[in-house]
Amino acid sequence: MTRPADPPNGAGNREGLRLLAITACPTGIAHTYMAAEKLQQAAEALGVEMKVETQGSIGAENVLTDNDVKQADGVIIAADKNVDLTRFVGKRVLSVGVSEGISHPGRLIERVRSAPVHSGDGNAPPGGGGGGRERSVAYKALMNGVSYMIPFVVVGGLLLAVSLALGGHPDPSGGLVIPKGSFWAHVNDIGTIGFTLMVPILSGYIAYAIGDRPALVPGMIGGWIANTGALYDSKAGAGFIGAIVTGFLAGYLVVWIKKVRVPKFVQPIMPIIVIPIVATTALGLFFVYVIGKPISWVFAHLTNWLSGMTGSSAIVLGAVLGLMIAFDMGGPVNKTAFLFGAGLIASGNQTVMGMCAAAIPVMPLGQGLATLVRRRLYTAQERETGIAALFMGCFGISEGAIPFAAARPAKVIPANMLGGAVAGAVAGMTGVKDAVPHGGPIVAVLGAVGGVPVFFVAVAIGTVVTALTTVALVSLEGRGEVAPSTGLPPVPVPEPALADTAHPASPLASTAPVTPTAATPPAPKPPTAAAKPCATTEPAAETEPATPTTTASPAPPARPAESSAPAAVPPAVAEEASAASAATAVAAPPLGVEVLSGYLTEQTVREALAAAGKEAAIREMAGLLAETGKVADVDALVAAALDREAQGTTGLGEEIAIPHAKTDAVTAPVVGFARSGEGIEWGALDGTKAKLIFMISVPEAAAGDEHLRILALLSRKLMDTGFRERLATAPTRMEIMRVLAEVQ
Repeated sequence: MTRPADPPNGAGNREGLRLLAITACPTGIAHTYMAAEKLQQAAEALGVEMKVETQGSIGAENVLTDNDVKQADGVIIAADKNVDLTRFVGKRVLSVGVSEGISHPGRLIERVRSAPVHSGDGNAPPGGGGGGRERSVAYKALMNGVSYMIPFVVVGGLLLAVSLALGGHPDPSGGLVIPKGSFWAHVNDIGTIGFTLMVPILSGYIAYAIGDRPALVPGMIGGWIANTGALYDSKAGAGFIGAIVTGFLAGYLVVWIKKVRVPKFVQPIMPIIVIPIVATTALGLFFVYVIGKPISWVFAHLTNWLSGMTGSSAIVLGAVLGLMIAFDMGGPVNKTAFLFGAGLIASGNQTVMGMCAAAIPVMPLGQGLATLVRRRLYTAQERETGIAALFMGCFGISEGAIPFAAARPAKVIPANMLGGAVAGAVAGMTGVKDAVPHGGPIVAVLGAVGGVPVFFVAVAIGTVVTALTTVALVSLEGRGEVAPSTGLPPVPVPEPALADTAHPASPLASTAPVTPTAATPPAPKPPTAAAKPCATTEPAAETEPATPTTTASPAPPARPAESSAPAAVPPAVAEEASAASAATAVAAPPLGVEVLSGYLTEQTVREALAAAGKEAAIREMAGLLAETGKVADVDALVAAALDREAQGTTGLGEEIAIPHAKTDAVTAPVVGFARSGEGIEWGALDGTKAKLIFMISVPEAAAGDEHLRILALLSRKLMDTGFRERLATAPTRMEIMRVLAEVQ
């Protein structure tokens, strides 16, 4: 394909330009895809390569890879909600609202070339923004879970630490005690809730990254089961390691269930009822009956084994306890060592708990110290988590190191275990004692430790060993293994719950300067026998000047959705050929053709609305849908649609409106279409009146991904100017159906 000519004084200034974009709106529905289409169209018209990631309600689609980021010259963020920019360090980033992506896409492409370079925290390597090697789905899923877990670890841990520091006191029979009913007891309870949710969140968002929204429930419930040992006769749950297992099991189980073919009438309820129930039940029972029993067995046999070691060398016992404490930080191995030491306090043996108390803070202190020793090895969020880990370590909360262990288990866990073993061995060798079942410097400060100086020596040595070992192991992998574009947290890559087969994602081309629009399929080749001038031009993107100093107008660019002229044909000729074929671009479908999975039929199409206002139009459309027999209560349907309008207009601009409602007033999904000759004021962003109106109605039970898929399909296709023109001028209901068949 030949690129449209640039203006004379800007010729060649876009040669080889590669841009990326992310579009997202708060609801993740129509405007997300409209902005994506507009940016794609403007990029092709300007001869610029562009790949657009949409972060919609059905999940991230056309996801930007590490290699995409590495090769990009700039990034446009057109979003009305937070978008993580971690992966774009070192790239020019332009952030605007989603409406700007719809209204002024060409202007954004010009502006991004002079946008500021995103520096993150200023410590990223120059030119950062993507590794040369693609990350696996498993790695990204694990990082996704870790990123969502971090706030729960930090909030829960810091609240526990503060409540212990300011409201606790040592009690030989109950550790560090906070008086019941006191202010600090309530703070402690809130922190405990944060820690309780930490493990299910890790599991749930690992599953979400693999299987998308249907995997969230089985992942979270599976993580809760993994962390609740009482469900499978264990005094300790499986901890964060068990959560990682349940997260991956839930995610891949959901992916497998999605592949099962089911009748069409079952499809709408699959993502919100069938898949979560089947996956949750299967995973929960599997963990309780299959995985849980071995965990319980390990717990019992480790306790017996430790009981036989009490007469052996204190150094060896301290090293073993330190290894166990550091291994899973709250899991069965850690709990075995901790409960073993705590159980011996009542019998007068406080040295075993002293070994445990010295090892408990080493993991968070060591990982926090590592982020200070080699700052460049860690992202900004990792360093912030490291500061929180240092604080938690001072108060004996070993879970502060879990985010680091979950992110790099093969490197962090061995470093933790080595430092824990050293601390435990030093404490055992020097006869440190602890009178309460708790660990960390806090117990020494509060007077529960015997041999305070050597206790701090043991903790300090173990911390340094963990920090240096971690730095060494992370350094060996190179910063490319923990690239700034991933880090903590990376961007989730969930698989869409329902694939949009009509609009496959368009990968960034590596050789051609222009890539096809990802959301619109190419039109058939135009006939050679006829040609006529184009009636309209593309609004917004194509009417903007290419550069601020344009002195001559370029030839009209070929419309990406319609042109299929060979590369040698000039853009103007391609434009005329494309316009000439507009009326015949889609072959007439058979009378029984399905549009939008059969939800839109000839019965639900009206050539002209009589209504002049929004509410009257919605009521007239509801009556149209009622003719199918799928609407049980027209008034309730109208009320639901108006309630949705109250949350935010469904007027999308470009003379389009898509009112929609989720209500049990309809018995099955149904979609209608009607035109308004004069247009109806709908509150659109661009101020245009709605002339092309679709109404989508689904039952509450079917208001899952199918509803969002219909919205996404319509929103994308309606950004095609030629499609809108054909839809507006089709003379009969049958001709309208022929045009609507393009949405399939």
